[in-house]
Amino acid sequence: MDFNINKFKIKKFTLSIIGLVVGSFLMACSTAFFLLPNKLSTGGFSGIATIAYYFLHVPVGTAMIILNLPLFVIAFFKLGKEFIFKSIVGTLLLSMFIDILESYPALTTDRFLACIYGGILMGIGTSIILKVNGSTGGSDLLSYVVRSFNDKFRSGDLIIAIDTCIIIANILVFKEIEIGLYSAIAIYLMGKMIDIVFEGVNFTKVLFIVSDKYEKIAEIVGDKVKRGSTAIYAKGMHSNMDKMMLFCAGSRNEIIQIKKIATSIDSKAFIVIFNAREAWGKGFEKEL
Repeated sequence: MDFNINKFKIKKFTLSIIGLVVGSFLMACSTAFFLLPNKLSTGGFSGIATIAYYFLHVPVGTAMIILNLPLFVIAFFKLGKEFIFKSIVGTLLLSMFIDILESYPALTTDRFLACIYGGILMGIGTSIILKVNGSTGGSDLLSYVVRSFNDKFRSGDLIIAIDTCIIIANILVFKEIEIGLYSAIAIYLMGKMIDIVFEGVNFTKVLFIVSDKYEKIAEIVGDKVKRGSTAIYAKGMHSNMDKMMLFCAGSRNEIIQIKKIATSIDSKAFIVIFNAREAWGKGFEKEL
């Protein structure tokens, strides 16, 4: 039993290190090949490091380590040792990769292309780091430190506030409004890529059907689409009549089929479709 537990821990640790290496490398490629040569940023300490790079000629990786050192000291006493270890490893890897790759020429000097590809790569790399519960320092680590002193703040709000301030600083220092506009696109794409990696491209959809023929609809949906339905007691406030409402979940294609089945059985059926962030349980294990 102990052997299996140790084996699992070793496997988990190995995957975490691989994730940190791959994620940091992709983030470094985003910075060195797209964002940095075009004075763009996705916020975080890389934005401050970009300013230091152009005005003080300090390597970006070195600047990021210097900026993160005080956070590591504080976080060591306030946050878990495993998280701090991963944060230090992630930050060192990212800094090292950036310093190595920035000596190579940029892949494009077109800021529009740079913000698109830089944002996408940064999002993929960041999501891999987050998948292994790691960090590369910067605004996310700063938000954890702030929350350790006052947990009333939300991490997302703190990160957005910090990144916004850094982007504004870049605009003021470089005196180019376009830097902020293109950086905003990069940040948006980065967030979208993180959502895609965590949620997948086959988003689960939820469908509510209000119909007097709910039993027939549920039967056909089960036979043809192979999706179960849940009947929920409801009441129409306008008609003051008791109703039965069907609740179904499925992929985009399945929801289209379910909608067609429902409308073919009852053309007056009331249907509402919306997105669900996640679906757990029977029939959805492979999609998560």
